[in-house]
Amino acid sequence: MAFTNCYAARGVSSDGKHEMTIDEFKQWLKRFDLNNDGLISEEDLREAVRVNGGWFSGRKSRLGIRSADKNGNGFIEESEINHLVEFAQKYLGVRIIA
Repeated sequence: MAFTNCYAARGVSSDGKHEMTIDEFKQWLKRFDLNNDGLISEEDLREAVRVNGGWFSGRKSRLGIRSADKNGNGFIEESEINHLVEFAQKYLGVRIIA
């Protein structure tokens, strides 16, 4: 899986998901901020899905933005990344650990 090329996760759980803390997840996700504006756009999230071998990256990235974008501006800000955790665990092969 391409995930390990982007971030050295703590380990892989028995179901194949890469384990990381929420802070590690935030750092990993920032690698996809293509224009370095501090916001995760639909395009940025699409690339994260694609890099992790996910299918239907466009559809999944739209779903991720809708699920995490609480202020409705079309981007995921630092304060909204916690809302993206459920999406990441389902579509990005990540397990967030304490």
